[in-house]
Amino acid sequence: MNTKRQEELVNGYLAALDEDTRPVYRELTRYLSELGYYPHAQRSYIVFKHDLHNKQMAKMGTSTRKNQTPKPYFALRFSACRGYSPRFADIARAAIEKSPSHAAKCVDGGCGYCQGEPWSHVYTLTLGGERRTHCGAYVQEIPNVAAEDLTEIQGLMAEEHRYLLRHEAGAGESN
Repeated sequence: MNTKRQEELVNGYLAALDEDTRPVYRELTRYLSELGYYPHAQRSYIVFKHDLHNKQMAKMGTSTRKNQTPKPYFALRFSACRGYSPRFADIARAAIEKSPSHAAKCVDGGCGYCQGEPWSHVYTLTLGGERRTHCGAYVQEIPNVAAEDLTEIQGLMAEEHRYLLRHEAGAGESN
């Protein structure tokens, strides 16, 4: 963590998790910190951003859906990643199908929020020969994160981080 206050923020959240989940989320926060993403509170969530580009990489908190026991929530931005597992393809597909209003406007020149070639940083899906998109600036919920997901999630974080540094921070190929 970058500061004592940020460390307290993360540790306070982790303390509320059960003994099986805590180490997984601790590893996620450790890796985000290693990549230079700092945690800060945003409403009831912890959001991770980088000083060089200020784009959100991840968000965690507690999901409190109606009539359900609160459970850990983790969301990740992985829109610039390619070749991920079917689990993550299903997450991208669900986002595209669930939220057509979040279609990527950048592919038609209607948004300038993200840098780089539009098709390189949006979630995509081809249905019935039609290419559909979802804005890549949104993090996507990764349900039921477990220890066996860590390697892929860290790989996705590293790939997205390289993309963000190259296109949003103008840092070339470093890190």
